[in-house]
Amino acid sequence: MKILISSCLLGEDVRYDGENSSIAYGSSFTFAQKELFMDILCENEIYSFCPEVSGGLPTPREAAEIISRTKPFIVQTKEKTDVTINFLIGAKNAFELCQSEDIKVALLKSKSPSCGNEKIYDGTFSGNLIEGQGLTAKLLIENGVVVFNENQLEKFKEFLKTS
Repeated sequence: MKILISSCLLGEDVRYDGENSSIAYGSSFTFAQKELFMDILCENEIYSFCPEVSGGLPTPREAAEIISRTKPFIVQTKEKTDVTINFLIGAKNAFELCQSEDIKVALLKSKSPSCGNEKIYDGTFSGNLIEGQGLTAKLLIENGVVVFNENQLEKFKEFLKTS
């Protein structure tokens, strides 16, 4: 199956802080989770994608959060720089890739203002999480792409078995 995966989860240094969120090398993942992730990679066709880099943002960059979660969306850095257009372009590019390659499922980075599928930061830069979706995850889900995050690997594997 074709799978869109956040580049940072694959070990690419594209996070805002210039680091990655590698599942394979991450200390917060158990050996069983790493093994499951590697099985998923080996058994499927993987498309690595970072919406924020695709939208034109550099690495490293200032952390950003969604200030307005309804249209018109507003995404800003802590220093109040408006990066909304970069996030929207990145979401559009991710969606277009899914369309052109017939990708129906994605594994995206949790809590990200682009990729979070269940919870995101509340826009106050205080570390508080709220129910919500990043702009890329939201666009993909609204258009029929099933989105999981790195904390849902078992559920993701089950989905892959039944699809």
